[in-house]
Amino acid sequence: MQIILVSRTKKVPKTFNLADRRLRWRLLGIAAVAVLGCAGLGGALAMAVASPHDRALTEIRQLRQQVQQQNQQLVGVRKDAQRDIDALAVKLGQLQAQSTRLNALGERLTQVGKLDDGEFNFDEQPAVGGVEDSADGGYALPQTLDTSINQLANQFDSQQAQLSALQSLLLDAKIESNLKPTGMPVDGYISSYFGGRPDPFSGHSAYHTGLDISTPKGTAVHAVAEGMVTFAGERSGYGEVIEIDHGNGYMTRYAHNSKLDVAPGQRVHVGDVVSEAGSTGRSTGSHVHFEVWYKGRVVNPLAFVKNHR
Repeated sequence: MQIILVSRTKKVPKTFNLADRRLRWRLLGIAAVAVLGCAGLGGALAMAVASPHDRALTEIRQLRQQVQQQNQQLVGVRKDAQRDIDALAVKLGQLQAQSTRLNALGERLTQVGKLDDGEFNFDEQPAVGGVEDSADGGYALPQTLDTSINQLANQFDSQQAQLSALQSLLLDAKIESNLKPTGMPVDGYISSYFGGRPDPFSGHSAYHTGLDISTPKGTAVHAVAEGMVTFAGERSGYGEVIEIDHGNGYMTRYAHNSKLDVAPGQRVHVGDVVSEAGSTGRSTGSHVHFEVWYKGRVVNPLAFVKNHR
């Protein structure tokens, strides 16, 4: 088979014999190079034009989906936050009302008790302080703000009960004062107060239900009011304990004694020796743990101790 190329000019025509193997290989090579060149050019053009555009569209779609998800999450967070704020606002209003009542009652007690001006100023925050802690550990904070507010509400309730008890002591002269706890049960100094404190053994945050009055072992412990001994024996953590029911909802507890001098069912009067101080139970040294209970609820004994003037 031959291919004859005839020029428009009067040149001699060229003849290509396809039977020649060299010529066939040469033509096949030229065709292959042309095909590969076209394919490469098309691929490069597709990568240069189509690929970045598709990638950009895909990224935009992904970003839009993320924005929609974040908007939905934000709406949920706003709803939860609003519910929390509403609940806290209600609790805050209740606490403010209780604080107003406590301030009014405190001012009234200050006037009735004829206390010196400035001794109890209910319009100012109480003074507090302490030595700076150089330890690495930080303070143990409440898990949630709601828990902290509930603790404050319980503290207000306790203070209100204490002030009400103090008010009845000052205003109701017909009630026998000897039936209510008054004064210190033992000579000594207060080494730990009522309320939150670090546990003396573990160091964790703990709630102290009474006053610790440091005093030497064997010091006489006195009843702070008339009443009936309802318990004399050992309780877990308290060691040797005396409990006295004074009527009208009052009960006192004297713990960590080294010796008990009264028995259940025995009648005691103000100032009677009921036990001797010691360090039994969960204790780091000789002292008396003194608790006051009112209508089944522990209250701060400091109000009754300070009332003894």
